Amino acid sequence: MATLWRVISSSVGTKILLALSGLALAAYLVLHLIGNAFLIIGPDSLNEWGHMLITNPLVIPAEIGLLVIFLIHVYKAVVNWWSNRQARPVGYAQKKWAGHTSRKSVASATMIWTGAIMAVFVVYHVVTFKYGPYYEVPGTEVRDLARMVFEAFSQPLIMGFYVAVMVLIGFHLRHGISSAFQSLGADGPRFTPAIRLIGYLLAVVLAAGFAFIPIWAFFFRQA
Repeated sequence: MATLWRVISSSVGTKILLALSGLALAAYLVLHLIGNAFLIIGPDSLNEWGHMLITNPLVIPAEIGLLVIFLIHVYKAVVNWWSNRQARPVGYAQKKWAGHTSRKSVASATMIWTGAIMAVFVVYHVVTFKYGPYYEVPGTEVRDLARMVFEAFSQPLIMGFYVAVMVLIGFHLRHGISSAFQSLGADGPRFTPAIRLIGYLLAVVLAAGFAFIPIWAFFFRQA
């Protein structure tokens, strides 16, 4: 057990856990976006999807597991960032990008800050929607999630805030996905271009998809 803890606590273990938890959260975002897309099909579709999830007996274990993964990712991200700072206590006098072969970018340089904003956002998002106003669809016991979404995004400030955070999520994923594969050793001259492209495309699709929902709800609200 002590040996396992030393491995997990090492710099290599930290990067591996950070990569695995990050990829797991990215996979969850894909599923979450698919669920959100039911709103475009129609309010009833979103409500039925939400009811199916809420009544599933596995939802609580899944939420606990997701919370554990999220906390591991946040903790290991902070540990990794702090270790890097300790290794270089004096910052560069002038920062320069290393060229096209370098992974250094605005996205990579701001990972800790975009991650911190996302962590705060997740708490706000859960409080706003999971524990937000409880409406029932008339004549049924299904929760009216669509009404809650439309009411929230009918407010310009909330809509704009969500869109802005989605842009930051895109920056975070742009570097995070390719970096995760690199930490797991699934990288190399043959695969690097493809991995970077996949990470870039996934970041764009997720950020644009999640940003589209509040914009669409704001301009085409049906509540």
